Amino acid sequence: LFGATYMVLAPEHPLVDTFVPDAWPEGTHDVWTGGHATPAEAVAAYRAQAASKSDVERQAEAKDKTGVFTGVYATNPVSGERIPVFIADYVLMGYGTGAIMAVPAHDSRDFAFARAFELPMRCVVEPSDDRGTDPSTWDDAFASYDAKIVNSTGEDITLDGLGVTEAKARITEWLSGKGIGEGTVNFRLRDWLFSRQRYWGEPFPIVYDEDGIAHPLPESMLPLELPEVEDYSPRTFDPDDADTSPETPLSRNEDWVNVTLDLGDGPKKYRRETNTMPNWAGSCWYELRYLDPHNDRKLVDPEIERYWMGPREGQPHGGVDLYVGGAEHAVLHLLYARFWSKVLYDLGHISSAEPFHKLFNQGMIQAYVYRDARGIAVPAAEVEERDGAFYFEGEKVSRLLGKMGKSLKNAVTPDEICAEYGADTLRLYEMAMGPLDVSRPWDTRAVVGQFRLLQRLWRNVVDETTGEVTVVDTEPDEATLRALHKAIDGVRQDLEGLRFNTAIAKVTELNNHLTKAGGPLARTVAESLVLLVAPLAPHIAEELWRKLGRTGSVVHQDFPVADPAYVVDEAVTCVVQIKGKVKARLEVSPAISDEELEKVALADERVVAALDGAGIRKVIVRAPKLVNIVPA
Repeated sequence: LFGATYMVLAPEHPLVDTFVPDAWPEGTHDVWTGGHATPAEAVAAYRAQAASKSDVERQAEAKDKTGVFTGVYATNPVSGERIPVFIADYVLMGYGTGAIMAVPAHDSRDFAFARAFELPMRCVVEPSDDRGTDPSTWDDAFASYDAKIVNSTGEDITLDGLGVTEAKARITEWLSGKGIGEGTVNFRLRDWLFSRQRYWGEPFPIVYDEDGIAHPLPESMLPLELPEVEDYSPRTFDPDDADTSPETPLSRNEDWVNVTLDLGDGPKKYRRETNTMPNWAGSCWYELRYLDPHNDRKLVDPEIERYWMGPREGQPHGGVDLYVGGAEHAVLHLLYARFWSKVLYDLGHISSAEPFHKLFNQGMIQAYVYRDARGIAVPAAEVEERDGAFYFEGEKVSRLLGKMGKSLKNAVTPDEICAEYGADTLRLYEMAMGPLDVSRPWDTRAVVGQFRLLQRLWRNVVDETTGEVTVVDTEPDEATLRALHKAIDGVRQDLEGLRFNTAIAKVTELNNHLTKAGGPLARTVAESLVLLVAPLAPHIAEELWRKLGRTGSVVHQDFPVADPAYVVDEAVTCVVQIKGKVKARLEVSPAISDEELEKVALADERVVAALDGAGIRKVIVRAPKLVNIVPA
């Protein structure tokens, strides 16, 4: 507010009609008038100009700021200063209130407008670079949520020295206390181009009469289904043939497009809409259809929707428990899915006020991109490595880590990996590459590591030569029980936290223990091992479950539960340091206290020898794993 030096209203704002004066006020700058004799003429001309542009065009022409002075002034509530009121097409009626206070020093659009109309600029957010605090010397506005507020002191309020976030809270409280403002949240949803010129996608249930008037099909004629076509490609404009025009795939199907229908006033000829809906049409509500996919009467049975997605303890708004997707989904799919869900909720079709309870952004699978001397990507699969360099068809190429995709010629199709190693190996490798929320580089050569894990797992249960199960109905030894229950406990926690890579590591560690132990596995251990693996590698788990003589799918079984008695270590290794150097390692109880551990450490003969009679200034104990002794 302290940095606001003018105001801008959308040209179509209704308030403009109520206050435009008959004449320009004294001292009006020539650049503000647009060359018009009166404010009314200037406003009318500019409104006509703005009306010819779409919202997209008004936003796209961000660099060339246009506008006109309305002839009136507003009062800045924190300073009492008179500031001019303009109309400009870069302010949209559909965003916020259609009116803005312009702070040109700290908003790029306002900065450009102020430069064009010779308006003052005042720095109120201290720049973090060396540009200084005089906006007239800047190339662009400075914006930051971490900077300090300056030049913002009024009669009974000061914001100087506060951070931006704190200043917002302070000024909102002050305005509210004065009765001249209140805090609110603005939401914005861009206009949605819900139409595609292609064959696939849901057809619009709209027909046009001979006068071009659109009519929705009655419910009795739904669903409208796509016709069978031989050619799916659109027809583009031929510059050599003036009679051609762009054409959608559906336009060529005359029997489907031109129809005679009775929409309530007798049979008439109509023409169907030949554009189709985008993929958003289905993806915005598919989670609802999953609940009741065979219902041919309604979107979803209300009772089924309420059972799976209605409000419940810990989720008062309902919705899907967890949505896992890439970061780009948050600004595309999830935004519109939420809009769609809100409409269905307001109409009473669903009980969940929100579609998704929690979002988890997965990382991107990356791959090496190889480029030749021209900078053109070459097929990664055909690149050879020799002495640390990379070659394509004998020519040296560069290598950089980037996205995986067809245009970069480095895509790896799942089919290739599945054909050679199986789907379970692919699943394990993708999960074991690293944390789910970070981007990871693909390395086909590393896939074999997970393939070998599955091979060892199989050999621990099945004899490779005979194909017979080798487990025995005996009790496992204590070491195996401890390894098993630690793995169960760790995998449970990792799966709950979506840490699939560390869950696989714990399964690998258990499987390695069983392999080294030798001899046939106890049946209880083998079955628990298979259940641990099932969420990660379901195909091999299902096969081993059946081989173990169990009926019913492995996915319907209860997940193993760890016995706390076997999860706790009988003894842990405590490191004893003197001057930061390790002098002894002690095997102690995990429940040992700091006092007990200090006594044990100081009595150890290796520690006594290392101290060699020196006094002790300080002992730092972190039971049960560390003792650090500082000699006098």
